[in-house]
Amino acid sequence: MLKRIYILLLAVLTVVMVPGCSKDDSQKVSSELQKEEQNEEKMDVKELIFEHLGDGYGWEVPFSHTTRMPLPVIVRAEDHSWFCFSSADLTESIEVKDPATGKEHKQMVPVVKTCERDGKQYRFVLARISTHKDKVVEVFDLSPEDQKKVDAELAKHKEGDVVDEGMPVIDGYVYVPDADAAAAHKVAGQYYKEYRPLDLSITKDVMALFISVLVVIAMVLGLVGFYRRHPDMKAPRKGMGFIELLVSFIYYDNIKPTLGENSRKFAPYLLTVFFFILTMNLLGLIVVFPGGANLTGNIAVTLVLAVCTFVLTNVLGTKHYWKEILWPDVPIWLKCPLPIMQFIEIFGIFTKPAALAVRLFANMMGGHMIVITLTLLIFIFASFGAAVAGSAAVVSILFSVFMLALDVLVSFIQAYVFTLLSTLFIAMAQEKGEHGEAGKEEESLLHKEAEKIDSVKI
Repeated sequence: MLKRIYILLLAVLTVVMVPGCSKDDSQKVSSELQKEEQNEEKMDVKELIFEHLGDGYGWEVPFSHTTRMPLPVIVRAEDHSWFCFSSADLTESIEVKDPATGKEHKQMVPVVKTCERDGKQYRFVLARISTHKDKVVEVFDLSPEDQKKVDAELAKHKEGDVVDEGMPVIDGYVYVPDADAAAAHKVAGQYYKEYRPLDLSITKDVMALFISVLVVIAMVLGLVGFYRRHPDMKAPRKGMGFIELLVSFIYYDNIKPTLGENSRKFAPYLLTVFFFILTMNLLGLIVVFPGGANLTGNIAVTLVLAVCTFVLTNVLGTKHYWKEILWPDVPIWLKCPLPIMQFIEIFGIFTKPAALAVRLFANMMGGHMIVITLTLLIFIFASFGAAVAGSAAVVSILFSVFMLALDVLVSFIQAYVFTLLSTLFIAMAQEKGEHGEAGKEEESLLHKEAEKIDSVKI
């Protein structure tokens, strides 16, 4: 892969920046590029995209597919025993020799991690060919009945679709390739019966969440500490000044005008959500550690944030809010005997957090996918010759830089939109209706005016 990048850079210099080069030089570069393309395995674009966007048990190191920062794996075995070990114990880096060219390159292969406790062995593996792909599973040797089932499935799939090492996925079983055979480009390994344990591992996304929380806490405590050190209300500058600008913008232009007297009650949550989402978005655009985790492109993360808004909105909702849901002010035939409006209102309670989760997830996931796809175009067009590959590299790099700059703006916009919609949903649940405080004050004034009129003697 690295050699292909070097050849592509040479193609860019030869074709784009030096238009006066000879035709033979261009053809030489093109032949080298095509040769390298033929020697490498076919690139799986879908696999590369989702490998980058998905979660994992290690943190990828830039420009290396075999080196990862290990993270703790915490799983509960089938007999409810808990185990904790490093994710580095689940994979092994081997030297694979290409039989066609004789060149060697590193490749990561899964290995069985064995733990012993009270004289009993527990084995875990990072599943590849399994229904629990890329998850840690506990494995057991096959019984005679299991072996018959596996043999029957192998016979059934002998001429069907195969994956990875050429072995089919069998429900309830995991195939573990042999590392020595993989190094020699041979298909060898065995099936195990698998059990998906309760997994509380510190994965890449979990670690990124912890880092985002620490960054938000550092920003907030830093701003609070500044005002404690400067009680004269001296305005902060540089980074602290920008954070205060965002706080003032969100609170005075969004929260306070919308929530009014309830603004101080809900401002801590709404400001926390804004800075938390913004931090996750920006860290996701950084390639190296502590960035690179696509947190807001993970539907589980955005769904939890939306559920927090959902709980806060409905648990602290006023009586008028629930009255408008359970007995809205519409013609009686729309709510009785068939509860048409009640059904619509209750359905709307759940569509609001769903819209919050999907909007944030789709926008951030789409931005990451566009940048990755533009980058992969360089390697997709590599087989079309040096001229096409060089032109595609220039265009892809320019558009990737543009999309990254646009993603920075989108990171702020999506954090603001989530906070704005959460504020509106909470404000709708805090309405007191015509019988609220304003209605009581108006009724009191009218009563006083009526007493004044009655006291006038004609």
